[in-house]
Amino acid sequence: MERSCDFLVVGGGIVGLTIANELLLRGCKNILVLEKEKNLGAHSSGRNSGVLHAGIYYTPDSLKARYCIEGNRLMRDFCRENKVAISECGKVIVADSEEKLEGLHALQQRAQRNGVESYLVDEKELAEIEPHAATFEKAIYSPSTSVFDPMGVLEALYSKVKRTGEVRVLFDTAFIEEKGGRVALTSGGEISYGKLINAAGLHADVVARHFGVGARYRSIPFMGSYRELTEESSYLVRGNIYPVPDARMPFLGVHFTRSTSGRVFIGPTAVPVLGRESYGFLEDLGLESFRFLYRNASMFMSDSGFRANALSEAKKYLGAHFYSEARKLVPGLTPRDLISSAKTGIRSQLVDWEEKKLVTDYVVCKEGDSLHVLNAISPAFTSSMSFAKYVVDMLFEEKAPEAQ
Repeated sequence: MERSCDFLVVGGGIVGLTIANELLLRGCKNILVLEKEKNLGAHSSGRNSGVLHAGIYYTPDSLKARYCIEGNRLMRDFCRENKVAISECGKVIVADSEEKLEGLHALQQRAQRNGVESYLVDEKELAEIEPHAATFEKAIYSPSTSVFDPMGVLEALYSKVKRTGEVRVLFDTAFIEEKGGRVALTSGGEISYGKLINAAGLHADVVARHFGVGARYRSIPFMGSYRELTEESSYLVRGNIYPVPDARMPFLGVHFTRSTSGRVFIGPTAVPVLGRESYGFLEDLGLESFRFLYRNASMFMSDSGFRANALSEAKKYLGAHFYSEARKLVPGLTPRDLISSAKTGIRSQLVDWEEKKLVTDYVVCKEGDSLHVLNAISPAFTSSMSFAKYVVDMLFEEKAPEAQ
């Protein structure tokens, strides 16, 4: 039996749910959300690091910078109002050598241009915030960085939109193809729609191609793995301790995060893998793996930043190298303080294939009655409630997009 809806949202992660919520706030009705898994949060949203970012890192004219600060505030308010665990613990960014000071100061200047509350602190002030962290002369302190429970947010948001009676979430239902005439074929049958929003996360580029969108882009999945501090060693970290990142790559480097449960995670790594859901090197392998292998090889040869990152990240799978990187941030760390962690995640990173460059910002494309959110990478969870306003504005063409 064919279903129908006014708005079809493909993807039940944080971006899809916040878009559905924003449609409700605009008075829209009859909204259908497709979630290909049986439960919420099986992939990127549920495996999120749980860090509510302040907006320090992002180029001032980017979509990331534009929506991160407001998104941070909206998400904090949502957690408080819905009793979702949140720890407003702040973050420090440290320089492990004199060579990193220039990058640290550049980050602080960017934070100020973005309107982010952040402060340069000296070693004595750092010791008051994170007693066991170390830096060379200066560090950045970000008081508005928080840590929250991603699954708690997803469950609370799902409950909120479901209670209205205007949003239905179809679990275990995957988008297969666009049949034309505003009819989508799914694993649960055909669905006719008025407007379609593609927020399919790891699979957004695949969905977009059915609408002739995003031909210049390719996707490369990166797996992030973590280690943890033992319970006895968790006192070493109060909140978040980050390094100065490599400016050539859209990753933040190995860092420490104290979760709302009190567990301290170290990571993630960022290693190219051969499947969109490869939470282990030999998982989710198939015909598409050959495409990812070719893309990885092409990027390795053409992009020095990608090559340096791949070589550096591969080393982090050696326990000694991972420990060495972590110890730069917390010198009192010993090898016995680290234990393995089951926590893993996937970041589906978009590449501009014409330029052979990683795309560092969100990409949103509109084609007729369909709109496609591509490259919803960090800080997409933080930005999601603010970013959803931009997406819905664009869907109704209430304002022209300024960046793609």
